[in-house]
Amino acid sequence: MRYDNIHKGKFLSRPNRFIANVEIDGKAEVCHVKNTGRCKELLIEGCTVWLEHSDSESRKTAFDLVAVEKGDRLINMDSQAPNKAVGEWLREKMPFGEGFSVYPEKQYGNSRFDFYLESQDRKIFMEVKGCTLEKDSVVLFPDAPTLRGVKHIEELSHCIDEGYEAYIMILVQMSDVKYFTPNYDTHPEFGEALEKASRKGVKILCYDCNVTPDSMTVGKPVKVKLGR
Repeated sequence: MRYDNIHKGKFLSRPNRFIANVEIDGKAEVCHVKNTGRCKELLIEGCTVWLEHSDSESRKTAFDLVAVEKGDRLINMDSQAPNKAVGEWLREKMPFGEGFSVYPEKQYGNSRFDFYLESQDRKIFMEVKGCTLEKDSVVLFPDAPTLRGVKHIEELSHCIDEGYEAYIMILVQMSDVKYFTPNYDTHPEFGEALEKASRKGVKILCYDCNVTPDSMTVGKPVKVKLGR
């Protein structure tokens, strides 16, 4: 997936979770932050950020903050990017084989899963979680408690009971990481739900991404470690 009209900027401050103050070409600008998460370890005063410019006159802000540099690492922090990148990956790379129809945003029970895939003899539900939290090249999810995330995991386990295949896709919005593990310190219930779902038969996939200032594509598999 690609962005149009990308600009380099310097992060100044984040008054709330929806907007940030940045400096672009020496001029102060207010931009929209495409991630409502905390991201405190990413958005540090003075860091380099990358922003997409929009010409739409109906917008309150002309820029969207989509990526940030953390040391030598470039991290995409657009919360809409994972589903777009995974959708392209499913249709173009066909990781489950040929002959699948791919449907986004499929309702099941009380949940709406990110993808439903169907072939002549297989039916798959998939939920995607974008991951931007990195510590010493280890990536963790979530960066804040997520009751919605636990609910999705439990619903995926119900899919198994009814004969579907079920996958959780952790998409790491950066490259060159060691492994993924649930963030037990921040939300132990999420990690425990993931362990329980894995024992039930829900498959946990994790891939890193090839990230540039104006693009993000699914990259290589990343090792998953469950348990403290």
